[in-house]
Amino acid sequence: MFDIISIAGSGMNVQNVRLNTIASNLANADSISSNAKDTYRAKIPKFETIMAEVGTPPGSIPAGGVRVKEIVEDQSELKAEYNPNHPMANAEGYIYRPNVDTVEEMANMLSASRSYEMNIEVMNTSKQLLLRTIQLGSGA
Repeated sequence: MFDIISIAGSGMNVQNVRLNTIASNLANADSISSNAKDTYRAKIPKFETIMAEVGTPPGSIPAGGVRVKEIVEDQSELKAEYNPNHPMANAEGYIYRPNVDTVEEMANMLSASRSYEMNIEVMNTSKQLLLRTIQLGSGA
């Protein structure tokens, strides 16, 4: 039963990272740069599963779950905008905007918060089952 709580906790942890990454992307969605190199690129967290190997002593590593493998930058094209009157415009008159899609980020935020809530429900249900098991064992 404690493994279930650990797995749900790992799920909550990665969804927290996902929500923080989305918040960073949304906060930088309207930033502007005069060159493509310095322009903010959307960040994407990549996850990996944690699996205990056969024969591993119990408790030595988590029985399962998920963790953040890495956070990568989205390599899709940046938005170049011709605006020669802008103070950040380069010599050719272009400014660069991030490759953040705010609609996609909002959908990702809803998905991440729902996943977080589901992991909370798993933890709460596991806790209730553990408490009822203890009550059965004590004869109450």
